[in-house]
Amino acid sequence: MFTRTAGAVLALVLLLSPVAAAQPGLGPDFTPTAFGPMGPAGRDMLVKVRLAGLWEGPAGRLGLEKSANPLVKDAGRHLIEGHTELDAKVLELGRTLNVELPTEANADQQGWIGEMTAAPARSVEFDRVFANRLRAAHGSVYKFLAEVRTGTRNTLIRDFAKRCMEVVLDHITVIEATGMVDFSDTTAIPVAKLAASSNAAKQQQAQQLPPQFPAPGQTGQAGQRSDATGWLPGVLVIIAVAAGVVFWSGGGRRTGKRRV
Repeated sequence: MFTRTAGAVLALVLLLSPVAAAQPGLGPDFTPTAFGPMGPAGRDMLVKVRLAGLWEGPAGRLGLEKSANPLVKDAGRHLIEGHTELDAKVLELGRTLNVELPTEANADQQGWIGEMTAAPARSVEFDRVFANRLRAAHGSVYKFLAEVRTGTRNTLIRDFAKRCMEVVLDHITVIEATGMVDFSDTTAIPVAKLAASSNAAKQQQAQQLPPQFPAPGQTGQAGQRSDATGWLPGVLVIIAVAAGVVFWSGGGRRTGKRRV
């Protein structure tokens, strides 16, 4: 007979099972799909990729038309080819995942295209505007794509983010190869933050751990080491005691048999 107690136990088991644990509540901003939950980051990614294609494709064509630098022209070809591919895919995903996508570049992007259009053809000025505007934009979107790729639970978004990162990294590489990127402009291309030293990292880890769990290699409240060597002597003692009990028990039985 299935009692209330049994039902409560079953519910608790299901709650703590790996399947249930892998399905946390994601909130009202997530939509279930056949490919996994679709959240705000996934929708934002599709919109940003579509916006990128709406201005970087035209920028690539300007590079072919207005630059005398073969490296800038090569970068322009990469931009056209990459965004032709991504644009076709993002429109398909927008229909599949029911995400409304923009049909024109935003105001900032239109302004960057305006700068390139206004710069004299076959001039160093055009090449610099082309390289720096595009390098700054690609660096920003690459970091965004990495975050989406890491956190999304939608397989379509995950696979598309991976492909977008490959295309964007290719574009960054050919744009930097022009030799026109101004890395001293930290407002456009921020300097990467240095990693903390190992000692600082250990101190930060120790501060984050609860008091009953000292950081690896440190001593606990009783002065004992908290790493693997701290419990090894105790285990060896237990093994020795157990072996002694087995030995003497077996020896006693053998001795008793001889007395019979």
